[in-house]
Amino acid sequence: MKFGIIKDYINGMWVEQSAIRQMDVFNPSTGEIIAKINITPQSQVEEAIDAASKAFEIWGKTPLSTRVGYLFKLHTELKNRKEDLAQAIATDQAKHINDARGEVDRAIQLTETACGLPMMMQGNKFSITENVMGEVIKEPVGVVGALSPFNFPALVFGWFVPFAIGCGNTLVYKASELSPVFMQKIAEILDDIKLPPGVFNLINGDGAVGDTLLANPNVHAMAFVGSTKIGSIVADLSAKTGKKSMVLAGAKNTAIVLDDVNMDGFIDNIINACYGAAGQRCMATANIAIVESVYEKAKERFIEASRNVKIGDACDENVYMGPLISQAALERAHYYIDLAISEGGKLILDGRNPKMSEKNKGGYFIAPTIIEGVTATMRLAKEEVFALVVALIKIKNIDEGIAIINDSIYGNGGTVYTEGGANAHRFVTETNSGMIGVNIGVPASMPYLPFGGTKASLLGSQAKAQGRDAVEFFTKNKAITSRFYGYGK
Repeated sequence: MKFGIIKDYINGMWVEQSAIRQMDVFNPSTGEIIAKINITPQSQVEEAIDAASKAFEIWGKTPLSTRVGYLFKLHTELKNRKEDLAQAIATDQAKHINDARGEVDRAIQLTETACGLPMMMQGNKFSITENVMGEVIKEPVGVVGALSPFNFPALVFGWFVPFAIGCGNTLVYKASELSPVFMQKIAEILDDIKLPPGVFNLINGDGAVGDTLLANPNVHAMAFVGSTKIGSIVADLSAKTGKKSMVLAGAKNTAIVLDDVNMDGFIDNIINACYGAAGQRCMATANIAIVESVYEKAKERFIEASRNVKIGDACDENVYMGPLISQAALERAHYYIDLAISEGGKLILDGRNPKMSEKNKGGYFIAPTIIEGVTATMRLAKEEVFALVVALIKIKNIDEGIAIINDSIYGNGGTVYTEGGANAHRFVTETNSGMIGVNIGVPASMPYLPFGGTKASLLGSQAKAQGRDAVEFFTKNKAITSRFYGYGK
């Protein structure tokens, strides 16, 4: 599947000229070039910002019912084109086709949730005295700059685009240069439903696009998903230029397994938590902390199940997962495996250099890899690897497990596997993470609940995605106090 030249979409028009240079887009399953992406020059990014600024003058005053009408049209087209969108994700991002379909489903659900904005954007009005009224109304922020990661193009679109434009904002959206095809197809949909020019602008390129968005005073808010390293820069520069910022950043998630675990349920659930999306998600379980009394049994069951995980081309319905996103990501995974061994870890399942078919020999594959003898102080236990590399940590009790989670610089998610209500309650109340699971390995929130972590996993304005939290970020509150002297006379 080839996609040709990936274009910018500015002010309702497709733009492919004026590129500084081009980058190749690869199919990670094969290593083949499937598209070329133009690196947009600063002047063209500025044009997109200007288009968004001019469009906001009208769009921000457009009735909410009209804006939501476009979201209903978007929702319909997402459903109609679901398979095409999923195939695009499975090709350039190499998320397995079943996971890709699930991701598009979540984008559809998020858009459906945003269609309820008339209920979520309601303000408040109340009497202060007999003739003095207090009122709070919600208004759009303005122009929003959005920076999307490679690993969830559909999900992050769902977090940003429906809520931002539904609330009355306009967007300049940078897709990941590693997986740009999904957003290209979204721009086609928005063009087809005749969203007014300038409301949504798509820019392709590298980090320089983000620099331009952050520096421009006509961009009023920044929405970002990615690493804590880059997220810190986005948060800091947003603060210096007076922008609101939603910064969903890195993670290192730990699952705790207690002695009253339902072992069958744990094994069924943990495989997807560790290996779904090839481990390239902020909610992936990277550490499994197991109490001593069930450690050996849990370890052996987990190894057996991990060996049965079939890897292959992401478009192949008969495999469980695809490759990593790039050669650099594969080298990073190998680096952390070697590092863990050098620090005293024991490699008990080695997924490096798996045998692949002739078609997929050029892909960036690693099979499930498990390292035991890991301690909470080792770098493998603390740093985000973003791959199919799982650390097993032996603990004495729930206290040690909670300490591992709370001592981490990250706080995105955490899970406990237990059948005991008291243990579950203690874990929920004492763990400092934004999303908590009880026998749920990936406790990602539903579209109408907030999505986001704590500590270094959530930076900037501490804004979370989804539901009412998204509405709060993409709007600003205006308080009005009014008096009419003739009232009551």
